[in-house]
Amino acid sequence: MWHTMTSEEIRKKLKTNFEYGLTEQEAKKRQKDYGENKLEKKKKTNIFVKFIKQFQDFMIIVLLIAAVISAVMSYLEGTGEYIDSIIIVTIVFFNAIMGLIQENKAEKALEALAELSAPVAKVKRNGKVKEVMSTKLVPGDIIQLETGCFVPADCRILTATTLEIEESALTGETIPVTKEPIDMTNNKAQTGDISNMAFATTIITKGHGQAVVCDIGMNTKVGKIAKLILSDESPDTPLQKKLGEVGKKLGIVALGICIIIFIIGILKKIQWVQMFMTSVGLAVAAIPEGLPAIVTILLSIGVTKMAKKKSIIRKLPAVETLGSSQVICSDKTGTLTQNKMKVMVLNDASGNISNKTTNTNRFLLELATLCNDSTLQKEAGKWQVLGEPTENAIINAAVENKIYKMELEEKFPRNFEIPFESSRKLMTTIHKLDNGYRIITKGAPDILIKRCEKYYYNGKTEIMDTYKTNQIQLTNQKLAEKAMRLIAVAYLDVMQLPSKITSEQIEKNLVFVRANWND
Repeated sequence: MWHTMTSEEIRKKLKTNFEYGLTEQEAKKRQKDYGENKLEKKKKTNIFVKFIKQFQDFMIIVLLIAAVISAVMSYLEGTGEYIDSIIIVTIVFFNAIMGLIQENKAEKALEALAELSAPVAKVKRNGKVKEVMSTKLVPGDIIQLETGCFVPADCRILTATTLEIEESALTGETIPVTKEPIDMTNNKAQTGDISNMAFATTIITKGHGQAVVCDIGMNTKVGKIAKLILSDESPDTPLQKKLGEVGKKLGIVALGICIIIFIIGILKKIQWVQMFMTSVGLAVAAIPEGLPAIVTILLSIGVTKMAKKKSIIRKLPAVETLGSSQVICSDKTGTLTQNKMKVMVLNDASGNISNKTTNTNRFLLELATLCNDSTLQKEAGKWQVLGEPTENAIINAAVENKIYKMELEEKFPRNFEIPFESSRKLMTTIHKLDNGYRIITKGAPDILIKRCEKYYYNGKTEIMDTYKTNQIQLTNQKLAEKAMRLIAVAYLDVMQLPSKITSEQIEKNLVFVRANWND
């Protein structure tokens, strides 16, 4: 268990150097031993095999046998009546083609989702940090962890600066987990409780750090999940079971009746060829050849409706299973939600709630954008925000109002910061002005308001009295009752900074401004 080992034990076991990393020669040697750092994919089934599998249903097999026998007998008799056989075969093939098309569409969508991974990683080789393809990582590599990046492999944290990682893909918990280079002794700790490890496919929302790769590819936590998926075969759906039962019963009953009618005809000294054709006709008539086609069409309609709602259904019968569900048990986690937040309302210090950007609210967004660790970048003509969900929501709201973080940081460069701490429930940054400094603090409203002696409104600052404090707290309470997540913002412009910058020294006598964010 990597998380229960000390750093020194890991260094010896992996035969690595935390300061210089591995040499290129050693990395190449290990890659031959361990293979590439990637997840195995289930072998693709040949399209012909997929098509043949569409005919596995018992009812369809009976229909095909009946169609073949009917055609053969028509040929032997020289009647040329192949209409029944053609209709049966057409329906069966239509059913198979519909199922094959839908399955291929779903698989392509799933393949696109599978491509979401960390393409490159920053690794220390020969004492120098370089970018390599994440597939080339090996156990013992020393990698850099940075905000906005995916963790490329399971690794043990060596150093961390306010490092937080979102692990909802593995644990379902939406709240990022704080990671620290500490020793743990609990060898039964669950994934979500292991704070000294970072796991592949999770994303770094805040801070930075350094880690040593312990497991790669299919040996990672997500790799073990992939193994279960690769080895697991889906059970038959309720619809498949019912259709299978109906098909078998109809087939057995029809076959039994056909045999009885054939025997009776032979006893009555009717020509066996005539009786055989009569029996085959009864078999074809007894089996509802239109049923497979009707079921396929209805399920396809259901799949199409689900696709419009962004839900991918791989197998057609699964739609019926979902529709038959009466109770769905779930908890509110990132596995069932997008794990995204959005600014819903802005609330200034005078209690005016609005979703429009007034002068006061624009100033509020600028402050919240500066006091923020999320990064903003443009990719393929679209703005991409990377970081912690709450802070991402602020940056997105700013972009919607044409406020861009990089422009603000050029104008007001960050000189110092005091990271967010759960004990303080606050985060503070200090920015350079032309003639001084601006201190910006954001965090829990009930905590921040106690550190403010003034409030900002419409370009002016006024004294924060008891009435104003109560008014703000009442507004907070009303919004909190609507399940909104509240973030308060305050600032202070000063000519000089204290010789020792601490939260006690600079998070006081602030000017209160406020925004409310919805989960």
